[in-house]
Amino acid sequence: MRYSNALTVTHTKLENMSDNIQRQICVTMALPYANGDLHLGHLVEAIQSDIWVRFQRHRGNNCSFFCGSDAHGTPIMLQAQKKGITPEALVAQAHEQRVRIYSAFNVDFTNYHTTHSSENRTLAEDIYTKLKSNGDISRKSVEQFYDTEKQMFLPDRFVKGTCPKCGAQDQYGDNCEVCGASYHPTDLKDVKSSVSGTTPVLKSSDHLFFEIARYQTDLQNWLETSQCQTATINKLNEWLSQPLHPWDISRDGPYFGFEIPEEENKFFYVWLDAPIGYMASMVNWANAHDHNDYFKAVWNHDSDVELYHFIGKDIVYFHTLFWPAMLKGADYRLPTAVWAHGFLTINGHKMSKSRGTFITADAYLHHVKDPDYLRHYFASKLTDTVDDIDLDIEDFKAKVNSDLVGKLVNIASRCAGFLKKQFDNRLLDPSEETLYQQFINARETIASDFESRNFAKAIREIMALADDANRFIDANKPWLALKDPEQHEEVHRVCSLGLQLFRILMTYLKPVVPGLTEKAEALFGETFTWAQLEEGLRSTTINSFKPLLPRIESAQLESMMDEVKLESQDNKSDDTPKTGHLADEPIAETIDYDTFLKVDLRVAKIVEASAVEGADKLLCLKLDIGGEIRQVFAGIKSAYKPETLVGKHTVMVANLAPRKMRFGMSEGMVLAAAGTDKNGLYILEPHEGAEPGMRVR
Repeated sequence: MRYSNALTVTHTKLENMSDNIQRQICVTMALPYANGDLHLGHLVEAIQSDIWVRFQRHRGNNCSFFCGSDAHGTPIMLQAQKKGITPEALVAQAHEQRVRIYSAFNVDFTNYHTTHSSENRTLAEDIYTKLKSNGDISRKSVEQFYDTEKQMFLPDRFVKGTCPKCGAQDQYGDNCEVCGASYHPTDLKDVKSSVSGTTPVLKSSDHLFFEIARYQTDLQNWLETSQCQTATINKLNEWLSQPLHPWDISRDGPYFGFEIPEEENKFFYVWLDAPIGYMASMVNWANAHDHNDYFKAVWNHDSDVELYHFIGKDIVYFHTLFWPAMLKGADYRLPTAVWAHGFLTINGHKMSKSRGTFITADAYLHHVKDPDYLRHYFASKLTDTVDDIDLDIEDFKAKVNSDLVGKLVNIASRCAGFLKKQFDNRLLDPSEETLYQQFINARETIASDFESRNFAKAIREIMALADDANRFIDANKPWLALKDPEQHEEVHRVCSLGLQLFRILMTYLKPVVPGLTEKAEALFGETFTWAQLEEGLRSTTINSFKPLLPRIESAQLESMMDEVKLESQDNKSDDTPKTGHLADEPIAETIDYDTFLKVDLRVAKIVEASAVEGADKLLCLKLDIGGEIRQVFAGIKSAYKPETLVGKHTVMVANLAPRKMRFGMSEGMVLAAAGTDKNGLYILEPHEGAEPGMRVR
């Protein structure tokens, strides 16, 4: 299957690989799995790596940026079956969504491809064949759980049971989420298949293993010369202090992936071909743009190209042990560094669908819209460590409105009007101004922070300069000085300098907020470059000022969170105690009688019910509450077919404030009870004889 390269860019001059004046850099971002929606956690990595890539290009370096969809594995095969489509179709849908979203967030890939491609198959087979010829591949029999109903071996994550350590129920086959214990799937008690719900049996099968221990010394040598983070180096030293065990690189069919050459019904484990996808994306781009030598220039042992992998901390194990060992065995160069980041939490909590903190990229784009808000906020939090970062919704609004609007854009908006009204938009030469030189002299410190991925420090320094610029304008008060004709030249000087300081700040922030920078460049009629900081301002006039960035309003964030919470309703049953005992689910905080009376519960008749396009869990209900029809989106799709609801009576909260969602307006809430069976939810139905509009007391 051929995938379009919708994010391909052509401005990176990769043909100049022999040019020693510029640094030659190649960056990869971990491949997002082609199953499920992209969420804000995915965007932490995309924004972090894109800022660093844009900074390198901004400085004049040749920096390419590759990624693609991770498209293989059992979860994709099963999800496709559930949707009634082929895995190829599922992967294609995911690919299109990712291209659209990354483009919307201004993530500027050189190429975005897929692991389900001819390029990746060829490279995976070639690397495997080289490892096999080295004697690095062994074979041994493995006993695994087998689902007799689905006739398939079960990966660890598709086996559930009772934890052998703490007794917690419904735990995965590799580790317990309650006590944190790790174990073998066969150690679980009361084992069930997550695929069919049946009890699996143990069955033996031959598997292929990569003898990674043969490269233990090579990994230690690489670690000593790599530019990995201290936390990663410490963890690697811990792993390498013990003998490395053979790595199972095969899976039995049925499996969505590449078949292993000369093997029957054996497929490459997804983690073998996933990192090879970086290479495949490069080959795909090089072939399409006639850069035949690019692959060798990056991957040869004598390459002078810096090669960096941006990843999440949860996949450090694969990228710093298996991946470099495979590269070494296949006679390729090793990465310059692997840089990991932490997880994203929302309002201090782990992202969770059931808790209503799982914010998709689409939900953000629909309600908040401007990607520069999020890019700036993440940049203000990201450092060179692997620490988690938190998206606090109120802090997000306050920081964006304060930094970008109140400090940065405010400089331009305060000064541009005076220049247009009194001075024909003419700018004075700022080179003799002390404050101007102070701003210019900050460039190397800020550049060092961007280079080291300490974006939070760079943002603090830039915003401190913005404070200085605003203090300068406040101290000189051009709006008052303009009333005195003798002060007009001073007003011209102050407003010219203010705008030129704004230009410097936007030049520093260009990798972080490309959309806002583009508007600022239009104001000045020029493209901001790092080199220009030393050359001085080229333009002598500005164009008419137009509003650059609106404030974030609370209503935008509230509607986004309302949508997230509503779509999470039918996930609540996942957190319901399996016993169903009240004591296992504590009663909420007590409210007084008057507060309860404010809730207006009404009998409602369901006159229409339909599925919501683009939502897996929602039904759109039209409710008659006594002469008035209300539209309500309810997360009950898992429990009811729409046609079975029409004509039923239920209970709704009639005085709940309407919530605007991307599907339309939701004008209330249907009450439902969480059950303990597979349906999970039951709408509340009044006794026979109840009429629409009746008050429920």
